[in-house]
Amino acid sequence: MQVECNKKFGYSADTTLKTIQSLYEKKLTTYPRVDARYLSDDIYPKCQKILQNLILYNRHKEQLDGKPLPKSNRVFNTSKVTDHHAVIPTGEQSNGLSKYEQNVYDLIAMRFISVFMPDCKYATTTVLGDVEGVEFKATGKEILPEGWKAVYGKSAKDDDDDDREEDNTLPSFAKGESGSHRPKVVQKMTTPPKPYTEATLLQAMETAGKMVDNEELRTLMKENGIGRPSSRAGIIETLFRRGYVVRNKNTLVATPVGIRLIDLIKDDILKSPELTGQWEKKLCDIEAGKYTSHQFVAELEEKLRNIVRNEY
Repeated sequence: MQVECNKKFGYSADTTLKTIQSLYEKKLTTYPRVDARYLSDDIYPKCQKILQNLILYNRHKEQLDGKPLPKSNRVFNTSKVTDHHAVIPTGEQSNGLSKYEQNVYDLIAMRFISVFMPDCKYATTTVLGDVEGVEFKATGKEILPEGWKAVYGKSAKDDDDDDREEDNTLPSFAKGESGSHRPKVVQKMTTPPKPYTEATLLQAMETAGKMVDNEELRTLMKENGIGRPSSRAGIIETLFRRGYVVRNKNTLVATPVGIRLIDLIKDDILKSPELTGQWEKKLCDIEAGKYTSHQFVAELEEKLRNIVRNEY
């Protein structure tokens, strides 16, 4: 939600979190500070009524009218829910909302509707060409039934969509089709990575485990990353508050103070997501009874003492 709001509206993670909290207090959405992206099975019987009450979105849910709602494991999975399920509308009428609240509520309502829609299907197209013995290949896809993407119209984008070549749309081709084509040669140069926005930083925090070499720690971080969905906004705001990062329009830029701080920290583990992975492993061991909280605290204190001795 925070990523989507930053990309679509330019809202900060903190603004989005506060707006979702406001919608919850107005009884329009369920509990907001959640990590789960699934609904528990006991929510399924309530979904039909919630959808019926979303009368402002009738044109988006026409395909669902009069049909039993599908119950997919990709949506309903009690084992994936901890304290609270994913954020959904309550079905109460949403009147008198601010612009921020309406935009965020629209995203929540539309996502809720879309999860009951059919899959979007597409045909993958591969075109092979030959120019004087040199082979060329182009890949892309052609959308067939739109399915859930019909809810969003042209703005629809799958969670896995990016700028990869295979996601390009190609026109229809018949198998075995051939003919002449005049290729166009374009000279390009590689460019440095773009600065982070709040959206891309939130995504990097979520997938930080990919940067960890240890397979066990990487697996443990797969579900969590750095922070939780409900705490990442606070982490980013702390960076702003302490002057380590500033906003330049929609991008985030490290300040000289922030850069200097990183340079001063000599112990690489303190600057690596691997530390989070280590803590996740120990917390799992505590839960399994293989390790105690007293050991965790004692080892942490010893680690801090060693860092202070080595640094100062």
